[in-house]
Amino acid sequence: MPRILVIDDQKDVRAMIAIVLRVKHFEVVEAQSAAAGLRAFEESPFDLAIVDVFLQDACGFDVISRMRDIVPDLPVVAISGMTTTLDAAPQSAELLNVVCLQKPFRPNDLTAAIDEARRRVQQGGERASIARAG
Repeated sequence: MPRILVIDDQKDVRAMIAIVLRVKHFEVVEAQSAAAGLRAFEESPFDLAIVDVFLQDACGFDVISRMRDIVPDLPVVAISGMTTTLDAAPQSAELLNVVCLQKPFRPNDLTAAIDEARRRVQQGGERASIARAG
């Protein structure tokens, strides 16, 4: 069963994501902060991470960069309620192939973003882009 780390400081968002993922047969580990998420990431392996861009204790892009320093080909979905933030995502090597998803999103949008993040890492070389909820 694939393991997904969900880092978001909003409990209701984490809960909604976890429900959708568990229905799709993923094992989910939730973290309420960047520090807790990075600790979980360093303690055990994950197949994918979903990271909020605006965390109370850190920038989500910095968290993604730190995770990618450890596992360069980690599939990642970055989530944010602000489109302009996703549009201005830094274009560093650690953020290549990150799929960005705008809140609020539907369960199908989330699963499509996960599939896209996994595909991009397998194919490699694409720049970060926006996956907008329909």
